[in-house]
Amino acid sequence: MPVGFISSPACAGHDMGAEHPERPARLDAIRDQLLSSGIDVALRHFDAAAASRAQLELVHDPDYVESIFVRAPTEGIEQLDPDTCMNPASLDAALHAAGAVVSAVDRVMAGEIPSAFCAVRPPGHHAERDRAMGFCLFNNIAIGAAWAREQYGLERVAIVDFDVHHGNGTEDFVKGREGYLLCSSFQHPYYPFSGTGELPDNVINTPLEAGAGGAGLRRAVEDTWLPALENFRPQMLFVSAGFDGHREDDMAQLRFVEDDYRWVTETIKKVADRHAGGRIVSALEGGYALSALGRSVVAHLQGLIGR
Repeated sequence: MPVGFISSPACAGHDMGAEHPERPARLDAIRDQLLSSGIDVALRHFDAAAASRAQLELVHDPDYVESIFVRAPTEGIEQLDPDTCMNPASLDAALHAAGAVVSAVDRVMAGEIPSAFCAVRPPGHHAERDRAMGFCLFNNIAIGAAWAREQYGLERVAIVDFDVHHGNGTEDFVKGREGYLLCSSFQHPYYPFSGTGELPDNVINTPLEAGAGGAGLRRAVEDTWLPALENFRPQMLFVSAGFDGHREDDMAQLRFVEDDYRWVTETIKKVADRHAGGRIVSALEGGYALSALGRSVVAHLQGLIGR
């Protein structure tokens, strides 16, 4: 059965300026690589619907959600923090980014597709309950995970995050919350300078030093993620798929290559096959070197497809 590929034309409208790394061309680079690699024929494409306020409020404070609607500009740029802003199309893009993950959950749970990748922007894992930051407005992957529990009654959902930056927003939502497990790797010390120190049992963080490559990621997954995931026995897995740890991406200083992303995806898939009926929903986070981003997404999809 083909893996789902879920996106929306609305996601291209969000534009924080020509010099900003989180730009619409990221989605074009992914689509170009889908075609040139030949993997597109193994995918089933869907357009995302917009998330509802009720779905956003599974994770975010209602007053915060209202503030994003109120501050959405009709012209020009609205600055939310030093590196996060909105143009007139940003709210629609953010609603469809979160909605894509919700839609992926619905389609996977209905058995239409075994797993799905959501090619969306803006990303989400830095968005906290009541705060936009780090290019993120709504926490797409946390909203999807919360929807899986709320709508389908799943008792145990796991989120894995291999973006180069710590997903502080996701951790803020998951920590100490029954029914959730978060496993993440990230460069440290580095933005947002969080993710270390005392943590609850359901948050497994594996910070990596600048210069670490695939071997460091693989050790972290094998030594810490896998024991926690096997003990937790998730009924669905979610992936914050950030590809800014690639050695060609100058956003940070990790040294991953495409094969590392394929390996970690294949490893996660084995866990999902054992415990979750193969159910995985993945969403794009970072990745700013366009060619490396496209190639890495293809590797990730190959891992999901199993070929």
